Amino acid sequence: MRFLELAATSAAVGALRGRRAKVELLADALRRLAPDEVAAGSGWLAGELRQRQTGVGWASLRDLPPPAAEPTLTVAAVDAAIDGIAAVHGAGSQARRRGLVEALYAAATADEQRLLTGLFLGELRQGAQAGLLADAIARAAEVPVPAVRRALLLAGDLREVAVAALTGGADALAGFGLQVGRPLAPMLAQSASSVDDALVATGTPAVVDVKLDGIRIQVHRSGGDIAVFTRSLDDITGRVPEVVAAVRALPARELVLDGEAIGLDETGRPLPFQETSSAAARRAGAGVGAAGPPVAPAVRAAAARTGATVLTPYFFDLLHLDGTDLIDRPGRERWAALRGAVDASLLVGRVEVDGPEQAGAAFAAALDAGQEGVVVKAPDAPYDAGRRGSAWVKVKPRHTLDLVVLAVEWGSGRRTGWLSNLHLGARDPATGGFVMLGKTFKGLTDELLRWQTERFLGLAIERGDWVVRVRPEQVVEIAFDGVQRSSRYPGGVALRFARVIRYRDDKTAAEADTIDAVRAIHTARPPASI
Repeated sequence: MRFLELAATSAAVGALRGRRAKVELLADALRRLAPDEVAAGSGWLAGELRQRQTGVGWASLRDLPPPAAEPTLTVAAVDAAIDGIAAVHGAGSQARRRGLVEALYAAATADEQRLLTGLFLGELRQGAQAGLLADAIARAAEVPVPAVRRALLLAGDLREVAVAALTGGADALAGFGLQVGRPLAPMLAQSASSVDDALVATGTPAVVDVKLDGIRIQVHRSGGDIAVFTRSLDDITGRVPEVVAAVRALPARELVLDGEAIGLDETGRPLPFQETSSAAARRAGAGVGAAGPPVAPAVRAAAARTGATVLTPYFFDLLHLDGTDLIDRPGRERWAALRGAVDASLLVGRVEVDGPEQAGAAFAAALDAGQEGVVVKAPDAPYDAGRRGSAWVKVKPRHTLDLVVLAVEWGSGRRTGWLSNLHLGARDPATGGFVMLGKTFKGLTDELLRWQTERFLGLAIERGDWVVRVRPEQVVEIAFDGVQRSSRYPGGVALRFARVIRYRDDKTAAEADTIDAVRAIHTARPPASI
């Protein structure tokens, strides 16, 4: 298949608003891919390179050669060229990589160059995300959409699922199962402003879990092999020896656990998220004393050996146990199996409730203990991997949203020389872009100002004397008092008294909250599932 055909499809999809029309265009392109082109081509249509790390950034794409007059590139040739670029390492790699990039761009037409740039920079905003591609794969392969979506959730790789569907059909998709050692997209929770609203969504009886302000972990064990993955499916096994030690001490041979890892202070209260996150990244700090909640002996021993901050794992779900997949079982069955397989000191606090009074008491107790809030869960629901449904509903004591930084203003006064005031945007699922909701410089410490100045200068696409516009990649958690109508911003709403809580390096821009969720807060309606 000619690369130009994919470039044309990408441009056409970006110009459309209707979901059905987008799916038809994508399905037609998928049908025309040769079997050995499906992995690369399907990923490109979703805006993803098969080669996750290429070493090509904004600086590498300056002063490129003019576009070719006639198209000559094929999908296979471009994929091979990107393979070559990604393989460049060692002394003189920058110059060699630059030469390969220039050769590829010199052979590309203007439309092809635009697609290449969007892929290399991760900025292909065409409204063709994984959910839309799943529908297109189903249409192209003539298989049921639920079969594609389930395979995608279990495999965690759109390209792998596309190859299976287009070359093997429904039988190949049925072969996907939970594979110990391969992470799957975690089940997510909706938000509610109160436990009463959460219970409306889940029904009663329900269970109320303490919501820890840690890092989401998914732990896989097969015999002596243990792997720890983040919410974004990154492997952090080497950074969390105490988590590995705790799971290794469990009696089961095969496990897939879902939970959180959190740092504790000397009294056993949770450390701020930034400290937990830094501990996972740097492994620096002091050990925890004997006070506070129970910490498994294996966790304490591992921390003593490393001299690092204790990142204690607490688990709230069990997806696989000794050869048996549990993701389709009701929550009450999974949680019973969890209690039998994991020491009580490693379980998230959980109570069963029959109504708002008990749920409210559990919420208050969680806050008194210094935790972030609670998650109310329906005990009859299966583990809906990768989805945000009404079976799990999180409640925090304030409004928070995960938004994307679109631009940053230079500070003044004592903040002169630092990038300070953040321009905040919510994701627009209809366009694949972002809708600005306002600005804030509140909640920024000197350390955060220094960090974000370096971070956003690295993401800059336009540097002005007053405003630096950046690639929409960095997610930040924002607390605010409410949403008000505004004619100043294109979405028609703005945040009141917004302030920075933390940066979310564990989330991508595609996982940011939507403008629909913001408008739902404004109209006091619960946001729809996404």
